[in-house]
Amino acid sequence: MARTIIGVNDPKSVKKYTGLLAMDTSQKSYWNSRMMGRGAEAEVPIQILTELESDAGENISYDLLAELSMAPVEGEDTLEGLEERQRFYSDNIYIDQARCGVNTGGRMTRKRTLNNLRDKARRQQSSWWARLFDELLFIYLSGARGGNASTVGLATTYTGRANNSLKSPDYEHRLFGYDGSDMPTVTSGIEITDKMGLDAIDRAWTKATVQGGGSTGVPVLQPCKIDGMETYVCVMHTYQENDLRTATGTGQWLDIQKAAAGAEGRNSPLFKGSLGLYRGVILHSHKNVRTFASGATMPATVAAGTADASTLSLASGGAARALFLGAQAGVVAFGSPGTNLRFDWFEETRDNGDKVVISTSSIFGCKKVAFSTEATASQDFGVMAIDTAYSGT
Repeated sequence: MARTIIGVNDPKSVKKYTGLLAMDTSQKSYWNSRMMGRGAEAEVPIQILTELESDAGENISYDLLAELSMAPVEGEDTLEGLEERQRFYSDNIYIDQARCGVNTGGRMTRKRTLNNLRDKARRQQSSWWARLFDELLFIYLSGARGGNASTVGLATTYTGRANNSLKSPDYEHRLFGYDGSDMPTVTSGIEITDKMGLDAIDRAWTKATVQGGGSTGVPVLQPCKIDGMETYVCVMHTYQENDLRTATGTGQWLDIQKAAAGAEGRNSPLFKGSLGLYRGVILHSHKNVRTFASGATMPATVAAGTADASTLSLASGGAARALFLGAQAGVVAFGSPGTNLRFDWFEETRDNGDKVVISTSSIFGCKKVAFSTEATASQDFGVMAIDTAYSGT
């Protein structure tokens, strides 16, 4: 009896499973399912740059157009010769290939159809890719590997990939938790009582609202925009969320959740899985926010002539780096592997056809957005770090 067999590396299977892998990975990724948008005009925390998906190359440059800062020319005074030049500040991102593979074992081990093997390999690898993208974006936005256990094998000494190095938060884009007694500084360091609270969100919102622009040389932290609503996003560690809930009264926490339920744009992906809304800031928590144990270093760049006390000395618990995000905090770029999709799917047999190995690959890069100006060294653009201690479980 005749039957249809879709064998190893059949083009129909490759296309189908590559597409399914891309869709699954997108749905499972924390960042991709909530906070990513395509193109340089997307007003969300993570922008996907698409130039290399169809063109050759390994690098994309993108620009920040600085605000004008000239004084007005009044009345019939002459404007000629006083016009201000346009100032463009550039950053760039590189892409490179990453791969993952599953060895399905020999015939006697498998004893199942090839399509079942493909389904299982797709589920395994889509989960792996989602975890990889999430870990990388948390690491890049934080500017530090941290001490979190990695589910994709990133060493504690990890310093980045694809020629995109990690960048520590700069002095203008770093805040601390505050216990109400003495404010932590880059010189005094964090104490175990300096935990996450609404005051940290207040200070981050205030700094984002008033800092930068004009001739300051500090980029303005632009809010995200959803359905006409301007908002920021704060992603804290689950431990920091616990401290925030403990420090915030029952009524206050209910008000935070009610504010999110009644907000314009509440159906936006930015609200998906959020804790609530406080002062126009959408609150999230995630276990992949970078954590640091006592004795570890929380990398940061400090002001000139200022000592850095970023080595933690905590009697208990640890510290975490929450992310206060505006638009264009980070960028991701993909390069097509030749299938017009972001992933490639490859199957091969080994040991005289006894074993089937299924591998996937993606050509991509990710990084935090930062620009250098005439007045300042490299400045973060769309993100501030909020470093706090936490109690733990």
